[in-house]
Amino acid sequence: MKAQNKIILGVAAAALTGVIIYVIRRKNTYHILSTVANEGYETAQDILFPSKGKRDRKLQYGPVIPD
Repeated sequence: MKAQNKIILGVAAAALTGVIIYVIRRKNTYHILSTVANEGYETAQDILFPSKGKRDRKLQYGPVIPD
């Protein structure tokens, strides 16, 4: 196999991998957004998906009395 064919095959494989990753991320994003939309505006994303995002030690659920 010529070097040019190897380069073309490598670029095609990289492009295919990029497209697959893009489609999977897009599907996951729309899944998350549809879940949040079904729950309504009362439920925040940090309650629905606690494993994502920043975790703060001072995070409290429910009513909080301001300091």
